[in-house]
Amino acid sequence: DGAMPSRGETMREYVQGLHRLYLNNLQRGSPTTAAPAGIQFRYRYNQDFKSIYAIVPGVIAILLIFFPAILMALGVVREKELGSITNLYATPVTRLEFLFGKQLPYVGIGLLNFFTLIAMAVFLFRVPLKAGLLPLTIGALLYVVATTGMGLLISAFTKTQLAALFGTAILTVMPVVQFSGFLTPLSSLTGGAATIGTLYPSTYFMKISVGAFTKSLGFTALSASFAALAVFIPVFTILSLAFLRKQEK
Repeated sequence: DGAMPSRGETMREYVQGLHRLYLNNLQRGSPTTAAPAGIQFRYRYNQDFKSIYAIVPGVIAILLIFFPAILMALGVVREKELGSITNLYATPVTRLEFLFGKQLPYVGIGLLNFFTLIAMAVFLFRVPLKAGLLPLTIGALLYVVATTGMGLLISAFTKTQLAALFGTAILTVMPVVQFSGFLTPLSSLTGGAATIGTLYPSTYFMKISVGAFTKSLGFTALSASFAALAVFIPVFTILSLAFLRKQEK
């Protein structure tokens, strides 16, 4: 499907070698002047091999983890710096309600950014959305909830907005670009790189985004990626609850 060019090229050479061997066997070892048949290959997806069809959906995945996570982390850390987070101790609001109350506005901002990016991809960069908007929107909703949850978790370890900014940038952009399938397919990674890619939500939204834009994949083909994104939401929420308790002490 054009996802791993080096492996595809190796497979093509093997098939061509078998083809030549078969033709030689048919001619009982006589020299071949011209093959009666040849092998032509084409990509299953993105047959014109336009890089923009893969880069634009991938950049959407990068931006939807970078900005929502940073805004979420800065929103909580700013309250730490101002001291207004101590209001939590004097109100009957539970820790879970506090976290959801902080997270929901940034989820809305993330979805607004998502629709803006989709409009730019379709109308500005002319990247066709083959699978329709619904599966991509549902994937984006799960993804933004997960990425804002990641920002909420990062805010538990930082005390200043500058530290939250740089910490979130390092923990989101670098792993996403290197290990989520944006530059190199996850299936070609091994060891720690493959582990990091598996533990980041961007890996699964990257499949949804590229699949919806370029491959016309629907709910059935992307169901595993939807399920993986859904798992990240309670995990980040539980971890944020655990570290919020430590902050209160």
